[in-house]
Amino acid sequence: MSSVVMNGVAVTSVAMNVIAMERIAITLPDQITQPMTRTQAATLRSLSIEAYQPKQFAANLSRDEADVRIAALKAEIALADSF
Repeated sequence: MSSVVMNGVAVTSVAMNVIAMERIAITLPDQITQPMTRTQAATLRSLSIEAYQPKQFAANLSRDEADVRIAALKAEIALADSF
């Protein structure tokens, strides 16, 4: 698994893809989404801790953003477990 150091924090390629997608995403007024659910928040918090990436959790995410981060963290954890 490759990683890069950004602001003193090691960031894996999966996390870099999530960061890049966040920078590209533009939300138009007619595309405003709902905030993430409590279940998503709990899942994202536990996965971010398990993947040693607590900064992937943010309380103000939309449901779609939370789904993307959850999928990325699950993929990263599965990759790490495969070694």
